[in-house]
Amino acid sequence: MRLILFCLSLVLVLPAAAQEADLAVVGGSVLDVREGTMSSANVLIGDGRILSVGPDAPPAGVETLDVSGKFVLPGFIDAHTHATELSQVRRALESGATTLRSASVGSYRDVAIGRMVAAGHLDGPDYLGSGVLVSRGLGEGRVASESFFGMPAVISSDEELQMLVRVNAENGVRTIKTAATGRAGLPNTDPRQQIATEAQLRAIVEEATAHGLPVMCHAHGDEGARAAVLAGVASIEHGTFLSRETLELMAERGTVLVPTYTTVVDLDEPGGDFDHPLLDVRADFMRPRLERTIRMAHEVGVRVVAGSDTPYGPESVSRVGVEVANFVKIGLGPIEAIRGATLYAAELLGIAGDTGVIEPGKEADLIVVAEDPIEHIAAIQDVVAVVSNGRLAVNRLPFEVQ
Repeated sequence: MRLILFCLSLVLVLPAAAQEADLAVVGGSVLDVREGTMSSANVLIGDGRILSVGPDAPPAGVETLDVSGKFVLPGFIDAHTHATELSQVRRALESGATTLRSASVGSYRDVAIGRMVAAGHLDGPDYLGSGVLVSRGLGEGRVASESFFGMPAVISSDEELQMLVRVNAENGVRTIKTAATGRAGLPNTDPRQQIATEAQLRAIVEEATAHGLPVMCHAHGDEGARAAVLAGVASIEHGTFLSRETLELMAERGTVLVPTYTTVVDLDEPGGDFDHPLLDVRADFMRPRLERTIRMAHEVGVRVVAGSDTPYGPESVSRVGVEVANFVKIGLGPIEAIRGATLYAAELLGIAGDTGVIEPGKEADLIVVAEDPIEHIAAIQDVVAVVSNGRLAVNRLPFEVQ
């Protein structure tokens, strides 16, 4: 009996990391996004979670990724994507995105992918689906659920908009996407045109709130965006033509801006997701206007969060890391820009208790880059290793058991 108690006492005094670690990322400089500082540390991981960040050496036999001379950051959160295929979410993961938030995909494939990751059938990224766009034009979204089969192509009532929210909730979405203005990526629509009233948007927000779901709202024009903010949305997506008054209202209410600036760059340059002469002309005046909006948002205290606005298709050039680098080019500091794809994004998505920082107890979502991103922000576009939910999902470095 004494021998058994002695052995138990030895187990109890062993640190948790020594008992449970199954992966170690060692030798790198780890970014503390809260403080904005880098420090040398080992990250010990077990059962998908971070066990410790500090000088502790990994126990014998634990798989070890040596990242000496390199830099470890929290995995990126892409707060605005349209990925619907496994190959697309794999591209997102390879670019450093360990969490995605769907900005509507016309079906519930985003929800299904998120469930696959949660069940351990995919390495990641985690995917918070939004399903079908809740807007007056249901379009092809009618085929997403039998509940939509009898719905008109153009929705006219608050009750029908709220029904869309309910069906989305029944299908397991994690957020609701709506729209207050026209699109920028179609040559025959005006992105400044308001297409939903404050009352309609409030009906959507109230129904979503009843289901515990936040609302993200597509809005380029100022009038539509202001109506959305007054209605209580969590974030304005794009926000190209926002006025200072609307931005100050957002700051007062805690509404986040997800500008998806890189998409406007894509409109303006050959290749990528968009190639159309009229869109090229449109981008010439949208791009400097959105740059001004982002700087003004930061100035008045609006959180700026990164979103790629891409499906991560084979022709896509937009990536969440590119968006972060563009934030710095526009005038944000490197740490503030990185927070927009980590800490601030996690807070917007309601998952800050699980991810967004490298701290004990958080999900083990990490990326490794070869150069200091504080000194060379473009380094975050060249991710050499990704740990997602504690799994080494991408590795372009030597990896060995020590």
